[in-house]
Amino acid sequence: MPERRTVALVTLGCARNEVDSEELAGRLEADGWQLVEDAAQADVAVVNTCGFVEAAKKDSVDALLEANDLKGHGRTQAVVAVGCMAERYGKELAEALPEADGVLGFDDYSDISDRLTTILSGGVHASHTPRDRRKLLPISPAERQESATAVALPGHGPTDLPEGVAPASGPRAPLRRRLDGSPVASVKLASGCDRRCSFCAIPSFRGSFISRRPSDVLNETRWLAEQGVKEVMLVSENNTSYGKDLGDIRLLESLLPELAEVDGIERVRVSYLQPAEMRPGLIDVLTSTPNVVPYFDLSFQHSAPAVLRSMRRFGDTDRFLELLDTIRSKAPQAGVRSNFIVGFPGESAADLAELERFLNGARLDAIGVFGYSDEDGTEAATYDNKLPEDVVAERLARVSRLAEELVSQRAEERVGETVHVLVESLDGEDGVCGRAAHQAPETDGQVLLTSGAGLAVGRIVEAKVIGTEGVDLVAEPLTGPLAGREETAG
Repeated sequence: MPERRTVALVTLGCARNEVDSEELAGRLEADGWQLVEDAAQADVAVVNTCGFVEAAKKDSVDALLEANDLKGHGRTQAVVAVGCMAERYGKELAEALPEADGVLGFDDYSDISDRLTTILSGGVHASHTPRDRRKLLPISPAERQESATAVALPGHGPTDLPEGVAPASGPRAPLRRRLDGSPVASVKLASGCDRRCSFCAIPSFRGSFISRRPSDVLNETRWLAEQGVKEVMLVSENNTSYGKDLGDIRLLESLLPELAEVDGIERVRVSYLQPAEMRPGLIDVLTSTPNVVPYFDLSFQHSAPAVLRSMRRFGDTDRFLELLDTIRSKAPQAGVRSNFIVGFPGESAADLAELERFLNGARLDAIGVFGYSDEDGTEAATYDNKLPEDVVAERLARVSRLAEELVSQRAEERVGETVHVLVESLDGEDGVCGRAAHQAPETDGQVLLTSGAGLAVGRIVEAKVIGTEGVDLVAEPLTGPLAGREETAG
């Protein structure tokens, strides 16, 4: 019997890419490939790249070069680029990086096994030719669902699973193979984006916004629960638009309680929310539904009106603070995080001061700060009033220092609170640690527990916050693991 072909998936970027990698893994395993964790032990290393900002693109190139260095020193024979950077640049990336044996776009995902087989056997598959994916679906959201089957939508995998890919029990899920044993998994709620923020290129290579049907989201969540997942995080480019192409812009409000009732799921978390699209009913559901955590990943980007208008966005400092007051009036312990761009073209000293006013009043749990840089194909790249690089760098350092101080202060405000911690590690570098309801995976800090007695990964424990280490909390367990549905929204 011939030895099975082996493949390793190296994932960079956001949680959406992680979902896409698990879909690729499901497709490959169903076609007889053996999945391995170490790229050095794989015949083919598939690097799922990120194409969002310059730093992420550099990381993707570095990962491809690192994988290429394995060739000739181990089992690895080929390195293939997939993901957003491959989709965005295609042939251009292939020419600039000849170390990659293949550059595949989203349209190649359904035939990923054949593509890798061709490359592994020494054949050549033509590198992906980029195109504006916004033009692949109708302009009218209401007309998109009928066309969706003809467009490659990573993370919206098929439901006709081969035997053995999903458990025999429970509804079939989209084709997916988990790549780790984490008790947390992301579920793609939608793909693409209809917003036209002047700094963002994502819609051009991810396409127009299209929702997954609620039944698919529910079935995948049930399947993940069968795999031992305790927390699902709903991801997309813009979750607040969910349902608009299905005829119901409030569909998320009705879907969340159903997801929260899936047997085995203890937490449902929603990411990627647009402040301008936050609805009173959605805030109510996010703050009052058992097992839906009151967590708000709000894409503010700035708070000075002039900068926001130049970004093709809406709002201002006072309206944003009012939104946060509304959220906290319903859920005082709610978690809030956001990202901000400083040094945007035309940003004045007064605009920067306005952003700092907002940050000082917002009491955010996590803050990401980025210095503006031109992105290919964006409107902002054509603006004339760009700030000098040294000014952008100075403002980035200044606001980053402020952000670090503010999130530490916010963590200190939580001393004395009772939190419910999902245990994620018992023997890591930080000892026993996990996350409270206000902390999303990888981005928002963690809770360091003073004891792990009687605990196991994937269990939820009630604990009292007794200290902080920067953005991280130190907490003392109050009881043993909570049973089943005892966790509340706090």
